[in-house]
Amino acid sequence: QVQLAESGGGLVQVGGSLRLSCAASGRSFSNYGTGWFRQAPGKEREFVASITWNGGTTHYANSVKGRFTISRDNAKNALYLQMNSLKPEDTAVYYCAAARVFGIPTAYDYWGQGTQVTVSS
Repeated sequence: QVQLAESGGGLVQVGGSLRLSCAASGRSFSNYGTGWFRQAPGKEREFVASITWNGGTTHYANSVKGRFTISRDNAKNALYLQMNSLKPEDTAVYYCAAARVFGIPTAYDYWGQGTQVTVSS
């Protein structure tokens, strides 16, 4: 198993940037494909970005493509989400997730508790 803990959320103005981190503990993090999801108030959780075990392939939701960058550092057991040019519609609780696959996961087994991102206009 792997345990996940997000950090780095906060309040930022429109156009600003934030970097989310996800610290993983437990089994070998490099054995897991990982991703970021978000859930805004009154909405369903939605996919944001994903990355393979070695960082070789990434996928993004159309709504964040070109503004967000997902990355990972297996030596530090960490997953990151760099968010630039933030918009009010990016306001949500952001979750990191992992699945024991080397490729891009189609389903996730492990989830963090979430970190709040609020973009003010």
